[in-house]
Amino acid sequence: MLRSLYRSGGGVVQNTWRTVPRVWMTPAQQRWASRLPMNTVVLFVPQQEAWVVERMGRFHRILEPGLNLLIPILDRIRYVQSLKEIVIDIPEQSAVSLDNVTLQIDGVLYLRILDAFKASYGVQDPEYAVTQLAQTTMRSELGKLTLDKVFRERESLNSNIVHSINQASDAWGIRCLRYEIKDIQVPPRVKDSMQMQVEAERKKRATVLDSEGTREADINVAEGRKQAQILASEGEKAEQINKATGVAQAILAKAEAKSKAICLLSEALTEQNGNAAASLTVAEQYVSAFSNLAKKSNTVLLPSNTGDVSGMVTQAMTIYSTLSKPRLKVENIKTKKEPSEEPPVQATSVQ
Repeated sequence: MLRSLYRSGGGVVQNTWRTVPRVWMTPAQQRWASRLPMNTVVLFVPQQEAWVVERMGRFHRILEPGLNLLIPILDRIRYVQSLKEIVIDIPEQSAVSLDNVTLQIDGVLYLRILDAFKASYGVQDPEYAVTQLAQTTMRSELGKLTLDKVFRERESLNSNIVHSINQASDAWGIRCLRYEIKDIQVPPRVKDSMQMQVEAERKKRATVLDSEGTREADINVAEGRKQAQILASEGEKAEQINKATGVAQAILAKAEAKSKAICLLSEALTEQNGNAAASLTVAEQYVSAFSNLAKKSNTVLLPSNTGDVSGMVTQAMTIYSTLSKPRLKVENIKTKKEPSEEPPVQATSVQ
């Protein structure tokens, strides 16, 4: 008996359920059944579905997936809710942006029923209510943004629409998971102006990049010239320093050589026949100077006694003797002032 009842109940449920479309399906599928599952005492609820049962016209309980038993005549299956994620296609609609541009926009809404009781008794037609709420919210959010921001901030726009829908759909036991904008259509004139704006922006970027490249090239050339001038000046400075150092060292070397020559000459003059050697040197220099008189200029000034070499030498030696006498006097004075190391000699009278 129980087996036959089970088979008959299962067959009735299976046959009746074929005519009952699932809730929240796409338009290609039927959404509502022409009649709900019949109370056959023994019922099998599919997974991810919630059957709302009323007893004598009042909410009784929600059947869980699996085997369930109901009382005939008293219990009635009033609503069948699907607990799967549901996709609703939001139809295309017009909206006005903040800068008064009319847009044609559509989207896709993803939601799920969290509370079958609220979804059954909280709203008359959940799908229609959520669709209208999504459309009004989308128009409201688009009115807060300009046309440029609509394309740049689609993610924030989607999140704002989801947040606004959830605030109203919580009382219906429905949770909006996400909202995606499928297509945004703008008027042809606005599209042409946007294309011109994009082209102008690209030309601007190209011009700016070209100018920046030219500026960097000029800067690099100026830096190169600056470095070249610095290096050239440093090289010239080092060259001048080297030349000055060489000239100074040459002057010092000449001065040292001349000093040594003078010392040797003074030592030679103090020796025997030094005056004769000096006279010979003066005579040689006189003859050499006389031979070079007419080499650099045509005008020559000659002394009256040009052929008197001995007189010229005697005159030169007289000048040398005159200059050397003060030196000898100074040396004699210095020697007189210095104390004698020998003991003084006492004078004795001779009778």
